[in-house]
Order: sequence, then structure tokens, then C-alpha cells
Amino acid sequence: MIRLIRTNSSHPDFIALVKILDTELAIKDGDDHAFYNQFNNIDNLNHVIIAYKNEDAVGCGAIKPFDIKTMEVKRMYVSEKARGLGIATKILTQLEKWATELNYEKCKLETGKILVEAIALYKKCDYIMIPNYGQYIGIENSVCFQKDLPALSS
Repeated sequence: MIRLIRTNSSHPDFIALVKILDTELAIKDGDDHAFYNQFNNIDNLNHVIIAYKNEDAVGCGAIKPFDIKTMEVKRMYVSEKARGLGIATKILTQLEKWATELNYEKCKLETGKILVEAIALYKKCDYIMIPNYGQYIGIENSVCFQKDLPALSS
């Protein structure tokens, strides 16, 4: 059974998952890792989802305000042993729901072109490719996505 919790970036399970994520990304990103890593600080993330399979923390994701209408998805990760179970989709869906509850209209994100599984996830979840934004403008190995969120019905 998969259980999701809402928390913030001070949660020890989130910190532990992000350390594993960073280790994996350092290998995949190679020389580009230091550039990307500077934008992945987790000190003040107030909207974090952690996924548990049984009692094991197996995945995470976060959102942070990008502008007054948009949340940015950050630190999406599912442990290798839990991949293929739909956990990333569940995390992303809950992050989108949370953003909607907070009256945001869009989610956007950046991922690496080499992270084909991540790109497939975002496309499957109806994210559309957009021009690279902010610090990712002109970065050849980055690809950016955005999704309009449904309005909350009252």
C-alpha cells in the first residue's frame, strides 16, 4: 500500500531521499551537476509530499512559488526499488492538488534531457514542453514543462 503525507523540507525522510536523488543526479549530470545543484536548495520548501510503501519512504516531490500564479515542481524522486508502481504519478498529482488548493493556476518544472523517465512522466501527466525559463534559458541539456491546473470548484 502506498501512503502519501504532506510535510515540509525539514522532514528527515525527505532529506534522506533528496540525498539519494542528488547522488544519482551527480552521476547522470556529470560535469553539469554543480550548475543544476545550485537551484535545488531544500532549506525552505513548505510544500513537500513523501510517499511510503508500507513504512519505507520511497518517493518525494515538492512545490515552491515561482510567481503569483505558478508553482514550480522540485525534487521529484522515487527510489529504484519502488519504480514502476505509479508512485511518481501519485506524488505529482498530489502536488498539483495542493497547488490548486493554494489558488495557483499552473505548475512548471525543469528536468534534464537525459532523464527520459522523468520526461515520459510529465508528458503522461499532461505537461507541455515550454521554452526554457529563468536560469535554464540557453541550457542545452534542460527541458522545461508547464501544466495549467483546473480551478477548484466551489
